[in-house]
Amino acid sequence: MNVRKLTALALLALASASAVSAEPDAAERKFIRQGMGEGEVVLKIGPPDHEAVHRAVRGQPEEKSWTYFPHPRDPQTLTVIRFHAGRVAEVERKIAR
Repeated sequence: MNVRKLTALALLALASASAVSAEPDAAERKFIRQGMGEGEVVLKIGPPDHEAVHRAVRGQPEEKSWTYFPHPRDPQTLTVIRFHAGRVAEVERKIAR
């Protein structure tokens, strides 16, 4: 095998390994805390299953909530995260049966 093919295989293996490690983990939902930004939440646990905007008035901070439904890595737990001005204001985790 020549050096170019070996280098290409190594880069491909590295790229696939980093893609797997960058995938959000539903088990991390219990570690979401007040003050975290929306981007940080998405990086940790992925995009929400449902989003609701509670207040969006020009010139005032936006208020919304993200809902994450139960997942095999976080079974039976419904997670609702409320945001105020792009920061986590409240995290509610309840058992969903």
